[in-house]
Amino acid sequence: MITFDQKIVEKIVEYFDQLNPDWPIGNLILSIISLVLCVLLVGIIGIEREKRGRSAGLRTHLLVGVASNIIMIISIYGFPTGATKDAARLAAQVITGVGFLGAGAIIHHNSDIKGLTTAGTIWVSMAIGIACGSYNFFLAIMGTSLIFIILTAFKKVETRISKKSPTVVMVVKNDIPAISKILEISKEFEYQVHGVTTAIYDEKNIELTFRVTLVGAEGRVNEYINRLESDTQAVSVHLLNHF
Repeated sequence: MITFDQKIVEKIVEYFDQLNPDWPIGNLILSIISLVLCVLLVGIIGIEREKRGRSAGLRTHLLVGVASNIIMIISIYGFPTGATKDAARLAAQVITGVGFLGAGAIIHHNSDIKGLTTAGTIWVSMAIGIACGSYNFFLAIMGTSLIFIILTAFKKVETRISKKSPTVVMVVKNDIPAISKILEISKEFEYQVHGVTTAIYDEKNIELTFRVTLVGAEGRVNEYINRLESDTQAVSVHLLNHF
């Protein structure tokens, strides 16, 4: 079964090859179209990251996308006629390599993790590059459109959800039963506590991290934090992902 993209590719190659029968330039033109389209599509994702001031911005995403594109073109046309080749093999290596690059964009500080979305957009840039390099132009365009909508429109949805389930980071003395007091106060406010983790902060203090779902009185968050700080005699209390 021939796909829509394959039909387009076939027509492009056929058209340009007819212009100059002595030199089959159809594949060359196709590769140029692939590279230009890749720059345009990946550039949309890179600009969005650049505007948000992320460490991996426009140039990083373009490098990943164009490199993936070139490798995919090489896997299709870069070997002599008759040579044994597997186009999917190089693509698989690209996916593995970009996975390590994306992991480098993730920063873990205390209980806060940053860079996950940027790592995802690096991964997406690779996918768009492979789609363009394998001449799946329609798929690349539709994929880019969907990713851009996710990065922009869904940001507001994500903010609303995280606002109702913020993360609390507390530093308390290790000789105080802080967890029992936290559960007691949360029950009083009708808040649900889950995902409690502990870590050694220093010789005398421990760090508690947990998520709290604001089921009841959402407008009493500041009062809730003040009660946690006073009743547990906390050294510090920080509320994350609540605006």
